Amino acid sequence: MLAAPFYDPSKTYDENYAEGPFNGFADGVEVPIYPPAGGEPKFDFLGVKITYPLGIPAGPLLNSKFVSAAFQKGFDVPVYKTVRSDAFPCHPFPNVLSVKVEGDLTLEKAKKPLVADTDYHEPLSITNSFGVPSRTVEVWQKDAAEGVQSARKGQAMVMSFMGTVRDGQTHEGFVEDFAQTAELSLATGAPIYEVNLSCPNLGAEGLVCYDLETTEKICAAIRGKLGDKPLIIKVGYFKSDADIEALAKIAQKYAQAISSINTVSAPIVNEKGEQALPGSPVRLRSGVCGASIKWAGLDMVKRLKAAREKVGADFKIVGVGGVTHPEDYKEYRDLGADLVMSATGAMWNPYLAKEIREMYPNS
Repeated sequence: MLAAPFYDPSKTYDENYAEGPFNGFADGVEVPIYPPAGGEPKFDFLGVKITYPLGIPAGPLLNSKFVSAAFQKGFDVPVYKTVRSDAFPCHPFPNVLSVKVEGDLTLEKAKKPLVADTDYHEPLSITNSFGVPSRTVEVWQKDAAEGVQSARKGQAMVMSFMGTVRDGQTHEGFVEDFAQTAELSLATGAPIYEVNLSCPNLGAEGLVCYDLETTEKICAAIRGKLGDKPLIIKVGYFKSDADIEALAKIAQKYAQAISSINTVSAPIVNEKGEQALPGSPVRLRSGVCGASIKWAGLDMVKRLKAAREKVGADFKIVGVGGVTHPEDYKEYRDLGADLVMSATGAMWNPYLAKEIREMYPNS
């Protein structure tokens, strides 16, 4: 049964930022850091000791208040919502809607419109369309640093960042903006960093991660700024095994982990067949997450593991997509995910981490 979400879809992004988190994430109840037997954190993730390999990916944790609440609820590796090198506005309200999907949202199904409304029910799938808003650098640097400091023993915040497309910008300028934002992110003191290459930066549907040449240039530039700090590459779903192998080689040279997936993009309409998310025609297509995309996240974990072995790499794999019940977490771990993250599931069940940790205390 779904609980009231910690991000309130009936409120604007700015209202959530200022007033949230809500409901279960605001009840002040902490999940114990360790299992009853106690002890030291036993999992190592990118050189950081973690009590439990579970987190929340970039997206629903808007600021340090959300990050602190995620730590309290037992999500040991929360990701601070992706930031930019300058302030950037949010898409118009609404930004989150429930979508109607029968079974898996396959790539073939995603070619056709999906009906969206505000009726949230299980199995839960949603669309989120924010446009990756960002506060000014001064604001997010200070706030993210507070999020880092809110970690308990065995927990670590990941700092997510990206570059921004601007009018008249050169390709080199685009790459440099990623590197600049990485450098700015260092001021937060985060132990781990994540470059978000899985949001539309190159036109209506283009993801940076699908341009492997640009991806490598960006990762190389970022590595020059981060020094020896751990870097995660966040990507979408890849159709080609050859492309996954190429990505694995890039990760081996410049990063320590790959996180996949973000969402599966589809046309989103209301019951009348009209564009459900107002504003630019670009918003006709929007990313879908939740139960219906679990197949894609699991598939990427399996194929990333195979590619890692084939190219002789040793990067970690972060599995994301459709983790709404404890059993979903176990599926990801059994396929080889070194860390598992839940966004939609965590939003509508603040005690998902508690349930997972109790069901699988040693996994």
